[in-house]
Amino acid sequence: MSAERKVAIVTGASQGIGAGLVQGFLGRGYRVLANSRTIRPSESADVATVDGDIADPATADRVVATAIERFGRVDTLVNNAGVFLSKPFVDYTEADFLKLISVNLTGFFHVSQRAAARMLQQGSGHIVNITTTLADQPIAGVPAALASLTKGGLNAVTRSLAIEYATRGVRVNAVAPGVINSPMHQPEHHKFLATLHPMGRMGEINEIVEAVLYLETAAFVTGEILHVDGGANAGRW
Repeated sequence: MSAERKVAIVTGASQGIGAGLVQGFLGRGYRVLANSRTIRPSESADVATVDGDIADPATADRVVATAIERFGRVDTLVNNAGVFLSKPFVDYTEADFLKLISVNLTGFFHVSQRAAARMLQQGSGHIVNITTTLADQPIAGVPAALASLTKGGLNAVTRSLAIEYATRGVRVNAVAPGVINSPMHQPEHHKFLATLHPMGRMGEINEIVEAVLYLETAAFVTGEILHVDGGANAGRW
């Protein structure tokens, strides 16, 4: 397989933002390695799939190894797999804590290490973390301490790795969405969810995809937390 075309890895790729990202990168001429627990084999020669829990080091190994075996390189990693759970802080259970740590942080750690190692060998690459605007701008009435703990950690490591790799050809950025119109939100909740943004509507999947693709081509941008949240990060309203 020719290694000339760029290759993106997308986690949490079976639906919603992840599925949109797969299509977005394909539209830019990339080949894509798509991962989720329930991902189905693709009929496209430009898409390889690896099912499994991205928090499992063995899955992370397979994801990066398969991208290299099928396509010869790894140019971009989008850490999209994530869990959000809104509860009052004292109501979170140990199981809640472990689940969010596993998916949001461990799921970032193993695959990012492996992808970054390959990017450093190549002398180029880009890691994008999908976080949440709530990590920087909490909203009264939407208790989300564990989301802030874990996704806020991704914001912090985005800046840290951006500095660590700034002279080695690897950029690291994040996109921090507001509430996005995706299968994870039931239609009967959309009216309320729209009120959580100053613009008075939910975001759309394509708007997150466009933000990621902007960062992909923004060669002088690293360490950026790009808020795509209808103005929520601007402050109270």
